[in-house]
Amino acid sequence: MARSDSAAEAANTGRLKQIALTYKMTRRADKKIGLILAGVFLIIFGVFLAIGFLIDHPVYLGILGFVLAFLGTAIVFGRRAERAAFGQMEGQPGAAAAVLDNIGRGWTTTPAVAMNRNQDVVHRAVGKAGIVLVAEGNPNRVKTLLAAEKKKMNRIVADVPVHDVLVGTGEGQTELKKLRTTLMKYPRVLTGPQVTATNDRLRALGDLMSNMPLPKGPMPKGMRLPKGGPKAR
Repeated sequence: MARSDSAAEAANTGRLKQIALTYKMTRRADKKIGLILAGVFLIIFGVFLAIGFLIDHPVYLGILGFVLAFLGTAIVFGRRAERAAFGQMEGQPGAAAAVLDNIGRGWTTTPAVAMNRNQDVVHRAVGKAGIVLVAEGNPNRVKTLLAAEKKKMNRIVADVPVHDVLVGTGEGQTELKKLRTTLMKYPRVLTGPQVTATNDRLRALGDLMSNMPLPKGPMPKGMRLPKGGPKAR
């Protein structure tokens, strides 16, 4: 029993530290986060408390208002923390790979299936929407990478829909924070077994490190090299 209590206490301490760290990171990009969160809490709590006094139930409405104010503040904090994180990642090499790595169940992602010496890179995600190639880098250069990757895949998965996404903030590009939403909007055209079969055929292409020479210079920050094929989700 003592061990269980100690484990629960350690878990709670870990969560509090994580929340504190997230707040500090968010505050670097969002200086007004503290005032905004305080304002959200006070407004929600104040409204319910006022209603409580009006209907002569201040305690009941006060408790309800406190709970809802805490929940509302947590939601606002989560959204602004996510926005701040994406803002800091935007434009960083390997940022799209990090988003794809956390896209959720039903997708198999493989980072850096293609790369050139300028460190423009293409990642691959496979799901019920088909194959999605996600490119990072110079818009003109990555077009060549995308075309080469599509040609290579066409030899073994010609019957599977292929979408391509160029991550960036320019015209015709997809912002990093909208990447996951973009992938989720594609229509689902494959069944589970078809997705598995597609992944099996794509493994025949091998990984980047065995099929092409390494680019000169350092690898992009945050980029993890593929190990033993794609990562199943």
